[in-house]
Amino acid sequence: MIELLKQTDALLEGHFLLSSGKHSNRYVQCARILRYPDKAEAILKPVAEKLKEMKIDLLVGPAMGGILVAYELGRQLGIEAIFTERVDNIMALRRGFEVSEGMNIVICEDVVTTGKSSMEVKALLESMGAKVIAIASIIDRTNEELELPLISSLRVEIDTFDSDDCPLCEQGTPVVKPGSRKMD
Repeated sequence: MIELLKQTDALLEGHFLLSSGKHSNRYVQCARILRYPDKAEAILKPVAEKLKEMKIDLLVGPAMGGILVAYELGRQLGIEAIFTERVDNIMALRRGFEVSEGMNIVICEDVVTTGKSSMEVKALLESMGAKVIAIASIIDRTNEELELPLISSLRVEIDTFDSDDCPLCEQGTPVVKPGSRKMD
């Protein structure tokens, strides 16, 4: 899996501002691997295999990173895949997408670090009566346990720093914000 990330230049080195507000010295830009359908299939195959054992009615990917992950897992599993997107900085279902009460849903992400986006989507879906049963992702970067089981292709350890205690900031290394979430 690491080799697939390297082949597609998805594993970046530098100084990055994460959506959590923390800084890191490496970043996994999954969009770079997901642009190749054969590589997307390969990197998500282990996740699809694990999900086959679950009763899933719907896959939901938060925009941006989760859209292609949900689509590819849906393709491999033969399950409908939709996505949420931010409206006034709040996750919402749009474009005529709906969930029904009692549906078993898996949230699909590219990278999970804190689980913040997933928990926002979970709250939205549960407010509509759905049951969120797991999170599926390409990369697991978590440092603590989440509310839901996390099924991923690869666990990656990447150093993270609080912005006021970041050695890269102290060195004067310019910070880059590679993700899609707007920062407050």
